[in-house]
Amino acid sequence: MSKHFETQAIRNQTERTQFLEHSTPLYLTSSFVFEDAEEMRASFAEEKQRNLYSRFTNPNTTEFTDKIVAMEGAEAGYAFATGMSAIFTTFAALLNAGDHVVSCRSVFGSTHSMFTNFLPKWNITTSYFKVNEVDNLESLITNNTKILYVETPTNPAVDILDLALLGKIAKKHQLIFIVDNCFATPYVQKPIQFGADLVIHSATKLIDGQGRVLGGVTVGSKDLMREIYLFARNTGPAMSPFNAWVLSKSLETLAVRVEKHAENALKLAEFLEKSEAVEFVKYPFLKSHPQYKIAKKQMLLGGNIVAFEIKGGIAAGRRFLDALKMCSLSANLGDTRTIVTHPASTTHGRLSEEDRLQVGITDGLVRVSVGLENVEDIIEDLEQALSF
Repeated sequence: MSKHFETQAIRNQTERTQFLEHSTPLYLTSSFVFEDAEEMRASFAEEKQRNLYSRFTNPNTTEFTDKIVAMEGAEAGYAFATGMSAIFTTFAALLNAGDHVVSCRSVFGSTHSMFTNFLPKWNITTSYFKVNEVDNLESLITNNTKILYVETPTNPAVDILDLALLGKIAKKHQLIFIVDNCFATPYVQKPIQFGADLVIHSATKLIDGQGRVLGGVTVGSKDLMREIYLFARNTGPAMSPFNAWVLSKSLETLAVRVEKHAENALKLAEFLEKSEAVEFVKYPFLKSHPQYKIAKKQMLLGGNIVAFEIKGGIAAGRRFLDALKMCSLSANLGDTRTIVTHPASTTHGRLSEEDRLQVGITDGLVRVSVGLENVEDIIEDLEQALSF
């Protein structure tokens, strides 16, 4: 099999059936049959690798997972019902009561809730470091620290963390280094090359790319994935065969889609930098981005998320959303359609201003998930909305 990304995405397929289909069929079955009692015994004893029950394995979920494993340069993986089920199951499988996690403070809201509201129920604690305070990270590590966790680029402020530096710190302290690679995708960034042990994706976003299905996936070292698989097998957060089938087909166009997303996003970011209604713009491949050099070192492209500060705070942000004519107002991202969100008045509206500022969410911050429409139409819509 070719090692080229696009070829892996298209040609890594489930073995053809007797019907010699060109495209992998959908396996909507809850279970699989055995030839005899011995085959059934050997299969359940895991002496023989085969499909048993779709909560464990299914040809569609296996195909999807195998593609992500190949794309990320991992050894094994498991597909989940959602991105958050991938995150929670990964942590639940690897942590025990009394363990400690060190995480960047700039993480997805539900991940933050997991760290602060739910893991403490099992006496699992988390310490945060800020994006611009990586130098203080090692001071947070204790004898019971087990995991170092980050997402980069971050949500929603599009900050960049130095994966190579974090990988060295994790190795020095024998920590499991986990990276949420959702914003980048395996096409743009491969955290395992920089020392990550596990990589997590919300496949709902750019991997699907069309706002159709939910999904999550964790890939990484064989030993760690074995623990995650056993936990997931018994607790049931598995991806459905239908969603896996859709997502596997989506991967066939991931490279060309992300190329165009990034091309549009850079052009939009360059336009916004010139707008008098905008305080600042953050996009990884803009030279003005604080971590531009790091982004260029570890990312192939800048991704599809642009963040900018609109002058006038929360009120201006809401007026801007109301004035948009084409772009969608949604909490999702990574769609073919451009999506605009004002975090301070929506997704993070219940947080205090102090808590929002901790993760870079200022009053006028706007997040744009740049789609695949003609970039001139995207720019025109934002330009007229900024004039209100």
